Amino acid sequence: MPRRALRSYPTKYATDLTDEQWAAIAPLVTAPSPNGGRPTDIDRRAIVNALLDNNRTGGQWRMRPNDVPPMSSVRAYFDTWNRDGPCITINDTLRNLARQALNRDPEPSISVLDSQSVTTTEAGGERGDDGGKKGQWAQTAMLG
Repeated sequence: MPRRALRSYPTKYATDLTDEQWAAIAPLVTAPSPNGGRPTDIDRRAIVNALLDNNRTGGQWRMRPNDVPPMSSVRAYFDTWNRDGPCITINDTLRNLARQALNRDPEPSISVLDSQSVTTTEAGGERGDDGGKKGQWAQTAMLG
């Protein structure tokens, strides 16, 4: 029985993969599942492009445009790739390509983590005013 043609979803978003980027990560996401199952009829490049666009724009899963694969398919691939490890490998591969394009060493030598600074007190213990509630309770307990 002939296999159905892959459904493609050609888009022109700024987050879409270039041909060079796709060639680098295609082997990571197009390998058949070791568990078997029915082969997909959705273009995996369209899945990756939808994930990149969703990540960049912060869009809701159910609010995806009509020119990308169905939300359920994109989410199913994301969950599988996130669980099995290709998401990390894809990120590393694309980062290395971006660094090489800037004539930099593909592997970063340092990383910076952004964190929020929170002001704290030097001394531990209770701080603040309870509006005299403790004082009144203590006095009532002593008198009673």
